[in-house]
Amino acid sequence: MIARHHRPFWHTVAAALRDDEGRIWTGLHLGTTVGRLSICAEPVALGQAILHGAGRIVTAVAVRHPKPEEDDRRIAVVAPCGACRELLVDHAPGCWVIVPGEVKVPVMALLPRPYRR
Repeated sequence: MIARHHRPFWHTVAAALRDDEGRIWTGLHLGTTVGRLSICAEPVALGQAILHGAGRIVTAVAVRHPKPEEDDRRIAVVAPCGACRELLVDHAPGCWVIVPGEVKVPVMALLPRPYRR
């Protein structure tokens, strides 16, 4: 998906979530001119999953397209940012996250002390 939809600065990361029924839900990073208004790929994927009746989210992964100046042109797995870790803990606390090295870890290992209201 990221190879097909990549636009430097606008669409640089894609995410996929798998639910307990094996369905895959995808999302694309939405970059903006005002950086703090950008939306990560994970919440877009989660919104798709919720809107279309996903079961419990069991696995999450994000990948990034290489930057124009990078020599390595491979799409790479990236760990979720802090905000997306919080999002996954809130909405899928039992999920596993694929991180660089293509290792699966429990989301709680990425955020052992989440924010609580």
